[in-house]
Amino acid sequence: MKWVMRFLLLIDPMDEVSLTNLNSYKDKSFVDISKEDLDLGDKNEEREKEMKQEYSQTCDWIKKRLGERVARVDVSNRLSSSPCVLVAAKFGWSANMERLMRAQSIGDTSSLDFMRSRKVFEINPEHEIIKRLNAACRINPDDPEALKAIDILFETSMISSGFTPDNPTDLSGKIYDMMSTAMAGKWASQPQPAQPSQQPASPSSSEPEPLEAEVVEPVEAGQQK
Repeated sequence: MKWVMRFLLLIDPMDEVSLTNLNSYKDKSFVDISKEDLDLGDKNEEREKEMKQEYSQTCDWIKKRLGERVARVDVSNRLSSSPCVLVAAKFGWSANMERLMRAQSIGDTSSLDFMRSRKVFEINPEHEIIKRLNAACRINPDDPEALKAIDILFETSMISSGFTPDNPTDLSGKIYDMMSTAMAGKWASQPQPAQPSQQPASPSSSEPEPLEAEVVEPVEAGQQK
């Protein structure tokens, strides 16, 4: 069964505030796709249940690593090519709203810090990165490289989801370290072909060759023509 879904592309930062207060139009409710519990109408409940059971331990492991930075870690039903996404909780702030509130916050930032922690980290069980993390969780959950990968995955998902990383400098350092590890031994300088060695000249060859002089007999004056 084919059906049509209509979207509104909001380009002004204040559009979200207006629609939040409006809620609906002509019996059609507005839904923010950047928040959790997005229903696209194409759920495979059996498959979704299976994936949640398969990755429940991994979700708990990632949540333990991220701590208070997220409210929850879930298996996503909205992703196809990305390994993960960071979405706002149902009553949390979207990335756009967080930027607006951050710009207006002066002095007390306790409410800002609380709302920033109301995010849900969704992972894509079909992505190769998540599959490898799932294996790491079962084999060696204390592997420092796997834990570092979780940190990088979360912080890069903040950028791709429109949020601002807490420490961009620290994130770039982690990415550079991981790139160095991945590129180790690759594209190394190729050995140069050996140059023919120059043999030192022998003493005999360095001495000048003797010149043969031609002896010319003197000619008498009367014999000259």
